[in-house]
Amino acid sequence: MLQSVIAQHIAKVRQQVEQACHKFERNPAQVKILAVSKKQSSQAIREAAAEGQQAFGENYLQEALQKQEELGDLDLEWHFIGPIQSNKTRDLASHFNWVHTLDRFKVARRLNDQRPEELEPLKVLIQVNISDEQSKSGIAPADLLALADQIMQLPRLELRGLMCIPAASDDVSEQRKTFAQMAALFKRLQEAYPQAQIDTLSMGMSGDLEAAIAEGSSLVRIGTAIFGARN
Repeated sequence: MLQSVIAQHIAKVRQQVEQACHKFERNPAQVKILAVSKKQSSQAIREAAAEGQQAFGENYLQEALQKQEELGDLDLEWHFIGPIQSNKTRDLASHFNWVHTLDRFKVARRLNDQRPEELEPLKVLIQVNISDEQSKSGIAPADLLALADQIMQLPRLELRGLMCIPAASDDVSEQRKTFAQMAALFKRLQEAYPQAQIDTLSMGMSGDLEAAIAEGSSLVRIGTAIFGARN
């Protein structure tokens, strides 16, 4: 039987991740691939899941909820990676395993209060605006530990690490420099909470995957390279 295009793409991305890990002496088992499935069909997600891809990232809540309903027969891990609006927190708290884009305490408190008791705590990442771009969400690096401290007081949230969307650059040395700054912040967070499971550094996409892995990313967010161009 012919391999589907998505199956071929996933195999290629896995190979790229393995090669980057090998090159920079990382363990490939410690770098997870998050398939960014925004604007993709439920059928495309189903094809990816058939290849063993379990974690999917969505940016738009209503679109994600519809897919979750259509794919309810599959055991998938859903990550929210878009900007968070306060009026959407109830659905985020109820329908996702992970939220990557936490950058203010008001939203953290709402997610905590609205996380259903029967579910395990919601895994969250703090988004850092590492390139200090006005157009991007995320906290300033200087504010990281203050926000982390507040999140640590919330029993229905589990802080697992950091996420960033750096300024676009084709310069690999520039990419690495930015990711190295994130890695240093991540280390500071781990040192501040040695008892916590701070294990996730979400950075790197299709265009800068290798630089991210070189600097310690544990989760790369891959959309186009898996699903092709979005509709």
